[in-house]
Amino acid sequence: MSRANVRRDILRYGWWSRVNHWIVAICFVLLSLSGLALFHPLFFDLTGLFMGPIGTRIVHPFIGVFMTVFFAIQAVRYMASNLFRRHDLQWLRQIDDVLANRDERLPPVGKNNAGQKLVYWIFLFCVPVLLVSGVIVWQPYFAMDMPRQLLRWAVLVHAYVAFLAIVTLIIHIYSAIWVKGSIRAMTRGWVSRAWARHHHSLWYEEITRDELREKGRAPLPGAGRRSRP
Repeated sequence: MSRANVRRDILRYGWWSRVNHWIVAICFVLLSLSGLALFHPLFFDLTGLFMGPIGTRIVHPFIGVFMTVFFAIQAVRYMASNLFRRHDLQWLRQIDDVLANRDERLPPVGKNNAGQKLVYWIFLFCVPVLLVSGVIVWQPYFAMDMPRQLLRWAVLVHAYVAFLAIVTLIIHIYSAIWVKGSIRAMTRGWVSRAWARHHHSLWYEEITRDELREKGRAPLPGAGRRSRP
């Protein structure tokens, strides 16, 4: 990327945010594949990706612990930008406009829209539950000392919460592909000013105010704000 593009575009995700995100994403995909292989005979052939059924059973929990560490770092860093605001509730009320791609009717949003925030909070719920339930059934380290009834409940909870997390991930990936420029933001880090103004106008205003402040100029009140429908 040229220096001119760097000046024109806006940095949305720094290098560590992107690395952290892809570590978590890759780990979760591996967990989904290995978990499905252990869950039902229909997916047994997936064990070939992990050196057979024994290898699958061994690596699955270790990948889960590894992913949890990096997810915890990500969750702490992103919590402030994923708190729900009043405009997020309005965005959810207009979900029909979101699905119909009527962006001009939607309220302005910050760095993350309500859909992205829901993904954050769903995973913030799912990952700890999957970790705890997974540790309970982890053989041969912990499961041997657990009551049989607790093991049954842990397996059930693990399966249902994993299903919720997988469905959420699929929706998250589809949304990233649907909104052109989102994948580029998480691979290169930069987005165009037009993209930021169109999809995340409140965040764009914040970035613009910071740039003007650095130049020693005060922005006009409400400058750049997209009018509400």
